[in-house]
Formats: sequence, C-alpha cells, structure tokens
Amino acid sequence: MERIRQLGTGIGWRPEIADAVERMAGSAGGVDWVEVVAENVCPGHLPESLLRLRERGVTVVPHGVSLGLGGADRPDGERLRNLAERAEALGAPLVTEHIAFVRAGGALTASPRLEAGHLLPVPRTRDALDVLCENVRIAQDALPVPLALENIAALINWPGEEMTEGQFLYDLVDRTGVRLLIDVANLHTNHVNRGEDPAKALDELPVEAIAYVHVAGGFERDGVWHDSHAHPVPPQVLDVLAELASRVAPPGVLLERDENFPEPTELERELDAIRGVLKTAGVQGGAPASDEPVPSAGEAPGDEGEPVARQRLGLAQAALLSALVAGTPVPEGFDRVRLGVQSRALAAKRADVVGKVAPELPVILGTSYRPAFVAYAQGHPMTDGYRRDALSFAEHLLLGDRIEDAGTRRALREWWLERSGPAPLSRRPTARLARATRRVLLRR
Repeated sequence: MERIRQLGTGIGWRPEIADAVERMAGSAGGVDWVEVVAENVCPGHLPESLLRLRERGVTVVPHGVSLGLGGADRPDGERLRNLAERAEALGAPLVTEHIAFVRAGGALTASPRLEAGHLLPVPRTRDALDVLCENVRIAQDALPVPLALENIAALINWPGEEMTEGQFLYDLVDRTGVRLLIDVANLHTNHVNRGEDPAKALDELPVEAIAYVHVAGGFERDGVWHDSHAHPVPPQVLDVLAELASRVAPPGVLLERDENFPEPTELERELDAIRGVLKTAGVQGGAPASDEPVPSAGEAPGDEGEPVARQRLGLAQAALLSALVAGTPVPEGFDRVRLGVQSRALAAKRADVVGKVAPELPVILGTSYRPAFVAYAQGHPMTDGYRRDALSFAEHLLLGDRIEDAGTRRALREWWLERSGPAPLSRRPTARLARATRRVLLRR
C-alpha cells in the first residue's frame, strides 16, 4: 500500500484570489499546494492560473462536491468519469469527496427525485455504513488515484444513530482502505450544533489514514454554528487543529475560503497562524502520519444485506430531504426547529449558487433577487441542477406576473429567451414562453 504523500500547507484555489495564490505559491512562508473544486474546472479548458501553477510544480488536488457517496443510490458513472478526468488533467496525487448525500428519491423509493444543493449528513447506522462502503469501493475502482473522504458539518442529528462519528469513520477506513480528509472546522461545528466532543472524535479516528486537513472559518448565531467558509478562522478551530496535530503530524493542511475574500495579507496571516499551531504541536511530538501505511481494506460485514439497506436508507433520506426542500411533514424523531434552520440555510445556499451560475439575475432583479428566490425555493425543489434552476426561477417570475417594473420584466424575459434552449432565438417568443408554460404544468 502506498504511503500518504506529504503536501505541506495549502490554500483553496478560487478565481477571485488566483493572482494572490500565484504570488504565494512557492514563496517562503507561502503555499505549497492548492485544492480546486472539481466541478468548477473543465479538463480541456483549465484556467490559465492553474496551468501556471502546474508548470511551477505546484500540486493541485480536485475536491468533488456532488458525487453523493453517502446517498442510497450507487455512484453515478458519468460523475465518476468526470472526477477521474479532472484528476488526470491536473496530475493530482489523489482526489477528495465528502461523506454526505446530496440527492434522494427516484426509482429506488418510487418518489420524486430531489436535489439538496448542499451536503447533508448520513445517519451513523449499520445500514448507512454498508451502503457507503460499497459506494466507496465502486468509486475507488473507477478513479485513477487514491480517494480521500471528508467529514462534513451538520445542523441536524439523525434519530437512532448507532455509532459516534469517530467509530463510523474508523469502520469505514477499516472496511475500504479509503483515506480521510479531516475538516477540523467541521469538528468544531458539530461540537456546537450536536454536542460532540472533537477530542473524543479524534481519539477514535484512524489518524494514520489522514491524507490532509481542512481549516476554515464560520460564525455562531442563536446557538448555531454556521460553517460559512466566508469568515476568518476562529481560535476554537485552531484549537481543534492543535488537538489533531498533537496526535499526528498531518501530511497536509489547507485553508479554505469560498467567498468574502480578504486582502492577500490577511490570507497570509491565517496561513502563518496555521503553521504556528503545527510548529507548536510538532515540538510536542505529534507522530508523522507518513510513517504509517494506509490501512488495507478488511472484511465487509453486512454487505450481503446491501440492497435492503439501500432501500431503507433511500426511504429515510428521501423523507428528510423532502421535508427540507419541499415542505412535507418532518420525519419522526427529528428536531423541527433545527430542520427549519437547515431548510432556510439550504434555500439561502441555493440562492447564492444560482446567483453565481447566472450572475445576470441579481443584476436584473436587484435587491429583490434574494427574497424572491428564497420564496420560490420554498415551494419549488431543485430537481435538475443549478442552471435549470435559474431558468425555472425566471419562468416562475414571468409566468406568475410577479414583476411590476416593466423594464425589469423586459430584461428578465430577454435573458430567459437567450438561455432557455440551444436553438436560436425564436421570432415568436410568446410561443417559446407557451412551451415553457406547458413544461411547468406537466411537472406539477
């Protein structure tokens, strides 16, 4: 089994800070490697900044967000091929994803297919572990490089859980040999939101399987910690990093920032703070993870019941996701208040992403964009990705005559006509709008 590669200190590459990352890469006290969201790059058209980093020998790791390995369905073959292509195009030593589900419903449960638009926690049960292990094996067979999985932050607890997070991750590694991407900010989030002790979780982890570590910022509001990736890294998260580093010297640590980007000097200060924690912990004697081989896959108890486990898990996840995005009743055992917080967070996240995918919409609609989209999201679950979501939102506003200003309505209508299909603009736009109306009616 290959030993885990030493990465050093890195930062999440984003277009908004590409110039700053290039200046920091390879410099003394700068960054040694970068991570890029896999779905945001195209293998045949990599950003020039990433190409320059690769030419300078900077390691680039693709980080997937849409595979949904914790879902009840087997991994989608096309998504796996896309992730593999990005790993090869970037010359990556590994790829990473999340222990989460992002969609539910469909043929397995004979219910509507729903998309969360975000990462949701899987229940820490034997059923979920059996399904996750098989999904991980499928992914490992399809990928050209090792896979590492990240623990996620959660606002909600599943009722009837059978394991702690540390036990769940330990069994996952033991049964599949998969590597771990440990997000210490997520451990802190789960400490605040779910009352879970980060130190206990770290005690239970197979630390020798850690490929690298994420560090990110967030904020607390009304007793709930929001893992925003848009705020400075707080001392509490650095304390969890110190706890981890006192047990093992992580092969890599990466600073994540997804929006509200500060000046480069502030990013450099955060990177220095991370190095300071690692240096102090190193003096105390954290064992180097690279001295241990990655655990080999062991026996897989319970796999013989995997199809039944998939159906049980699928029904549970579909019920939860439907309550979160479609307003159906809250499944028994869940905290209604917390589900309300999660539901609003999903709607807000969806509005943010649609605003990035279709940046013209916030410009056209101005300050009314966000409240209009959140109101739309409450009754219109996402079923087919963010680009289709943007078009459906525009159709909703146009067909419902929800825009009073004539100029805004005209601009939105022109935007929708330009993007509602591959064919050239029709000389009869009312006919295209009528076809869209029929599509909307058929979906009801």
